[in-house]
Amino acid sequence: MDLPDAVRSRLVTLVAASLSDVTPLPPALKQVAGFAPARRARLGAGAIVTELERDDELRARVATQVATRATGDAADVAALAWLERGDGWEDAVRRAAERPRAEDGARQDREQRLRERAEEAERALREQRRAHREALDAVKAELATVRRTLGETRSRERTAREEAEAARAAAEDEAARLDREVRSLRSQVARLEEQAGEQRRRTRSERDEVTLRARMLLDTLGDAVAGLRRELALPPVSGTPGERVEEAYAPAAPEPAPSGPTVQDATRLTSYLSMPRSRLLVDGYNVSKTVWPTLSLEAQRSRLLTVLGALVARTGAETTVVFDGADTKAPTAPAPRGVRVVFSPAGVIADDVLRELVAAEPAGRVVVVVTDDQALGADLRRAGATVAQVRALAG
Repeated sequence: MDLPDAVRSRLVTLVAASLSDVTPLPPALKQVAGFAPARRARLGAGAIVTELERDDELRARVATQVATRATGDAADVAALAWLERGDGWEDAVRRAAERPRAEDGARQDREQRLRERAEEAERALREQRRAHREALDAVKAELATVRRTLGETRSRERTAREEAEAARAAAEDEAARLDREVRSLRSQVARLEEQAGEQRRRTRSERDEVTLRARMLLDTLGDAVAGLRRELALPPVSGTPGERVEEAYAPAAPEPAPSGPTVQDATRLTSYLSMPRSRLLVDGYNVSKTVWPTLSLEAQRSRLLTVLGALVARTGAETTVVFDGADTKAPTAPAPRGVRVVFSPAGVIADDVLRELVAAEPAGRVVVVVTDDQALGADLRRAGATVAQVRALAG
């Protein structure tokens, strides 16, 4: 039975791949087996088919090897059936021969469907091209409109620029005129101020003369009144005639409560002193005698100034420490940078100096006073200062 071309080609391919595993081989195939499988199929196809048709034992051995490589494809099944020569092998070969014709019909159907799809795609492409041309025409028309609008805009821009240049030139001329006028007015103002100063000096001189006369008259009257009071032995006046009636009806004035926070730890003290333009006042001996009670006053002052120097270096706060001057018996060591040392004058305690320093500060400035004196702290809080406990500074 003649083998169909597809079956013959598949048979040669399968046998060529299996020749190296088949033993023994006839002399005609030994040389072919020395080639690579692809070359065996190309150069030894005739010898392979001839030897297989002639030698049944060779065909059986080859069938054993081919069976491990064959797939379920119709050509593989037909090639294996031809080698094994079992029952119905001729029908298997015949079916393999008929299958290409069926596949040709299916291929023709696929080709027909593909042609129809191609025609449909061409129609869609033509429609798309037409729509693209229409869109392109619309874009071109819009582009022409945009170009025309752009030209008009550029023309308006040139006109506006020219008008702006003219306005700027006019403004510069007006500014020059106003500058000349301002210089003239300033000259007039200077002349008038000079005249006014001269007038004020004359007026002040006249007023001083009148004031001097009035003061001399008042001094004369005062001396006369004082002499009369001594002559009559009159006591000084205290109060007013209606003071007793007012006291009976007026409610007692409440004692103003201290205001302002109290700083109790070093962290809060540092945060206060880190504020812009902060001010630190220290009740010197109140702090030093609380922290170092066993040291001499000179040693206490030295220790306190060392602590304040480190604090000022960290925060930059303006710092003043006030000591009672009556307790100072020895010269004080130089103060660190940024720390001022003040001693109260004779007859004045450090508490009063601190009250005066707090009162001198403007409202709104951060002023912190370190003291454990409760009465002094209450007064300073009422004055707007923040009071810090001693442990916040040297705890």
